Amino acid sequence: MTEYKVFLSSTFKDLTDYREAVYEAIQRMDDWRCVHMEDFGARDWEADEFCRRKVNECDLFVGILGLLYGSIHEPSVLSYTEREYQAAVVAETPRLMFVTPDVFPVPGNLREPDEKWQCQQAFRERVSGDRVRDANWTSPDQLATSVVIAIRNWEQEQEPRPSVKPLPVSPIVPHVDAGALLEAYLGRVVEQARWLQLSGVDRKAATDAEKARLALAKVYTALDTLSPKGEEGDALWAMRRPDREMARLSAVAALDRYRRLVILGDPGSGKSTFVNFVTLCLAGGQLGWEEANLSRLGEDWTQDWLLPVRVVLRDFAARGLPEDPDEPATGDHLWRFLTGELGETLAGCEAVLRKRLLEQGGLVLLDGLDEAPEAERRREQVKDAIVSFTGDFQRCRFLVTSRTYAYQKQDWRLPDFQEVLLAPFSEEQIEAFVDRWYDHIAVSRTDLSSDEAQGRAALLKHAIKTTPGLRDLAPRPLLLTLMASLHAWRGGTLPEKREELYADCVDLLLDVWEQPKMVRDAQGKLLAAQPSVQEWLKAPREKVRGVLDELACDAHAGQPALEGTADVPEERLVTALLAVSGDPDLKPKRVVEYVRDRAGLLTPKGVGVYAFPHRTFQEYLAACHLTTDRGNFPDELAQRVREQPERWREAALLAAAKAARGASYAAWALVEALCPDEPPAGRLEPNAAWAALIAAQSLVEIGLHETAGPQYTSKVERLRRWQVQTIETAALPPVDRAAA
Repeated sequence: MTEYKVFLSSTFKDLTDYREAVYEAIQRMDDWRCVHMEDFGARDWEADEFCRRKVNECDLFVGILGLLYGSIHEPSVLSYTEREYQAAVVAETPRLMFVTPDVFPVPGNLREPDEKWQCQQAFRERVSGDRVRDANWTSPDQLATSVVIAIRNWEQEQEPRPSVKPLPVSPIVPHVDAGALLEAYLGRVVEQARWLQLSGVDRKAATDAEKARLALAKVYTALDTLSPKGEEGDALWAMRRPDREMARLSAVAALDRYRRLVILGDPGSGKSTFVNFVTLCLAGGQLGWEEANLSRLGEDWTQDWLLPVRVVLRDFAARGLPEDPDEPATGDHLWRFLTGELGETLAGCEAVLRKRLLEQGGLVLLDGLDEAPEAERRREQVKDAIVSFTGDFQRCRFLVTSRTYAYQKQDWRLPDFQEVLLAPFSEEQIEAFVDRWYDHIAVSRTDLSSDEAQGRAALLKHAIKTTPGLRDLAPRPLLLTLMASLHAWRGGTLPEKREELYADCVDLLLDVWEQPKMVRDAQGKLLAAQPSVQEWLKAPREKVRGVLDELACDAHAGQPALEGTADVPEERLVTALLAVSGDPDLKPKRVVEYVRDRAGLLTPKGVGVYAFPHRTFQEYLAACHLTTDRGNFPDELAQRVREQPERWREAALLAAAKAARGASYAAWALVEALCPDEPPAGRLEPNAAWAALIAAQSLVEIGLHETAGPQYTSKVERLRRWQVQTIETAALPPVDRAAA
């Protein structure tokens, strides 16, 4: 008959009586012997290898978890109890865990610091994936009885087997040493992270595969983060309080400071670029790269070299989760996914990576939590897998990225992670980006010399500094990239009129949103390309654009606030796109899946909500809709301005400029609709004064007041009389009277 051995694990001081009762009960069982720490010397137990070997020699692991974390022997960061549990996990030893209730007596003299209490709470949550037994025991005898019953039930499930089992070992490629495997893995990581794709952003690059990407290490500009000043706190909560002072910290410094970090940001704010840059520097540093290594992370990085493990969570959600959405996801699913992505060539790396991560730690970078689908609990599964994985690899540091709005729902937030917000670019960062952009463009293009590139960079920096519209857009990395691309595409100039500038930027953003998406395998090989939006919808580009114009107008009209961007409900977006689709079999769910992860002109903002990347583009698209026949131009726009002048002022100015590009009489028609009559005697009605002011400003912005023919002279003089009376009667606030 087979003799079984069970390893008993628990803390001592708080569970002494319980531990002794369980030990004696197991020793009285036929064919069972109990092993615990007291059987060995303290010095032996300080060695992790000794701990793993003793746990591995046992057939079953029984753990009792109270509310104390217990002793830690440096340099380990884990308690003795958690080290024992970790050894059982690595050895794949069956585990029976007995967790005390959350309310359990602990003598006052045994209370631990908050840091240890948090470690124990995380440990208790981690073991929830094991066979956790009934916690409703209140005495040592009750617990001992429960343990014996659980062991007997487990025994009946087993076939006879030897008492010592070999440790599971991942297959190692014969005759390839661990160092060579690690070097091959890092080479793969470098290749995946080193490029910044430009197709859809740079029109010169879009048609040339060799120019469709830039070397990330050459153009990367350091990012900063924002968090509550003076303390570690809830960055999302602080963001909703405008009176809360925020501290600015480099993204590298935040990553260096916090072992578990969530970086939040809007679409196009640089989250994935930061993940790729850090990954590239860590991998390149070990491979001896000059252009990407630890020194590129700067003085804010104080850690030693860490093994980078990068996971795109959108891919994990698609290929790594359990098929059944109701099946719990664990760290095992994430581990199998990331090792499966290595492919056959690097199959032997699994054991090397696991050993390194468990023994020395590393940096696990999980990009795009918000891109995991919400349907069928998939995002919840991804979150559960991350929480479990962090528990499995205690020595590792973790970085997770997410869009800000998608992370605000409490159920999706990760426990014990510090949150920071990506900050907009400062003036120095904007200038650094422009310089690096043009430096690298000069190298990658034969039609641009180094001197010409420097000259164009100076022109663009000057334009951004001196043009209010550009200054407002430039702090956002995606929009600055669009601006730089547009500047290069136009030969070192930007449109002088802001309506033309916005029109060109919207076209580029629409290119980004519509362009085909490439799907690649783990080696970076192209597997397939999703069609563009217009190809997929079977609808011409102008119809898709018309849908977006109308959505922007409706959203702008219904937006409660007069700042920021409006919410576009997913249902409204899907319905509008289906209406112009030429595919009668297209389903709403497919439309949602297709557009959700596309950056560009319209991007996900939260649960079932989309938004335009900046209010400027929302106003411009609304203006485009209102200048069409469907928008009943100019009467509909004039009516909106008279009713809500502050809401529609910018849209009206842009609409006038757009209309004038077609024919000047269209702009004059809007002026007439806004201000058809002479000013009345006495004090002016404010909204009428507003309409007259906006009509005058539109003429000045376009320049028509200087070139007005005789047929329009009377209109210009009428507008002047309105402005004079507005000033004399104080019909508008001082700032607006000054504009008049």
